[in-house]
Amino acid sequence: MAFSFIKTTFKINIARMSKHRLGEFEELVLLTVAVLYGEAYGIAIIDEMERRLDRTVSIGSLQTVLRRLEKKGYLASELGEVTKVRGGKRKRFFTVTNLGRKALEITKDQRLDLWNSIPNIAFGD
Repeated sequence: MAFSFIKTTFKINIARMSKHRLGEFEELVLLTVAVLYGEAYGIAIIDEMERRLDRTVSIGSLQTVLRRLEKKGYLASELGEVTKVRGGKRKRFFTVTNLGRKALEITKDQRLDLWNSIPNIAFGD
């Protein structure tokens, strides 16, 4: 009986999540943009992710995901001021939208539900 309840709960959560499904890298990018609030631009995002996650992030993969998340409505962006340091090129700053926050919250709830549903015996405790 308990397994049936867990299975049903899991199906309901998956159905709720399907509209706002995030891949692992998308989730990490969204979280990092939130951490860097107000200072989230390409290189800063890469530096933060590499420092916190001990993994290499390429500028190409990041740019692809940033565009995809913005297209989905999870991120918004605006261009910063022109600076001499960057040869007149402006930085594009990203922020998490309300829809992005909702997607993150659903993802977090789903992961916690799965973690909390694991019986102790599954890990040999």
